[in-house]
Formats: sequence, structure tokens, C-alpha cells
Amino acid sequence: MRYLLRLKCWQYRQLNRITRAPRPSRPEKARRLGYRAKQGYVIYRTRVRRGGRKRPVPKGCTYGKPKTHGVNSLKPARNLQAVAEERVGRRCGGLRVLNSYWVGQDATYKFYEVILVDPMHKAIRRNPEAQWICKAVHKHRELRGLTSAGRRSRGLGKGHGYSRTIGGSKKACWKRRNTLSLRRKR
Repeated sequence: MRYLLRLKCWQYRQLNRITRAPRPSRPEKARRLGYRAKQGYVIYRTRVRRGGRKRPVPKGCTYGKPKTHGVNSLKPARNLQAVAEERVGRRCGGLRVLNSYWVGQDATYKFYEVILVDPMHKAIRRNPEAQWICKAVHKHRELRGLTSAGRRSRGLGKGHGYSRTIGGSKKACWKRRNTLSLRRKR
């Protein structure tokens, strides 16, 4: 299995960074995430460079307090899968990103396949199970953290471990707790 993955990664490395796949390389995973082998569904394969996010400062000079002096051991807020979805979504502006899944990785890259849907296709617009994605509110879901990979970095969930995002988001929670509300009639 590891040998096959190595061959697959070699093949993916020879292709362009974003390339259309004729069919999903993991059909069972793709179907679980919403893909159907019918008109209107498209698969794109992409690769993202692995590793953390170095702080873009000149000569490593960050200035300020020691807390902000880090340059190398920093990590981006969003995961690489969400970055892959974003890049494919920007390339295919007329399609909607439904979901994505891992297909391989090597020392340099992680490879993902992204499921896209054509919101103007009649097979999608007439299908009661898929026509929700045709609404205008779902334009560029991947840029707003609405896909399952994008939601992971938003701190959403239930229980005492997720009390920082009660009310929709970290910003909404902070704003509600730091706003003094004085009712007019009291």
C-alpha cells in the first residue's frame, strides 16, 4: 500500500498544481462527502506545500515585545485542506465547493481532491437533495470557512470546551461579553 501511495504521489507531482480529475481516486470517500456520478459534479485535484507559516518580516526583525518575536515555529490558523479548497475555488469561480478529502502526501506536498458542483446545471437545480447549494448565499463557501475543513479552524462545537464561540463566532462572543447594555427604560 505504501508503495502504491508513493507511485501515486509521483504521478501527481508531474501534473499541474490544480488539475481536473476524470473521476475520484477514492470513490467511497467522495460519495460519503456528497459526490454523485452524475452531470454537474466535478473533481479537481490540487497540491499544497507542507509545513508551517514563517512570519514575513525583514531579516527576522519583528520589533515589539518578546511575545511576538517568533518567526519560524508559527503555524497558520487554517489547515492545509482549507487552503487547497480555497485555491481550487478561486480557480473555478463559477462552481461551488462542496467538500474535499486527502489522497496522498510526500515530504513536500499534501494532495487533496476537491468536489465541486455546477449551480447552473439543470441536473443539480432540479435535484431536491443538491439544489440547496444553488442559492446565492453559498457562493464561495470555502473562502468563508463554511466547508467542513474550514469549520475546523473556527472553534465551533458544543460543551464547556467550546465556550469561546457561543453566539456564532469568537468575535461575536467577545463582543457580546464586552458590550455594556443599558436599557432605556429601567
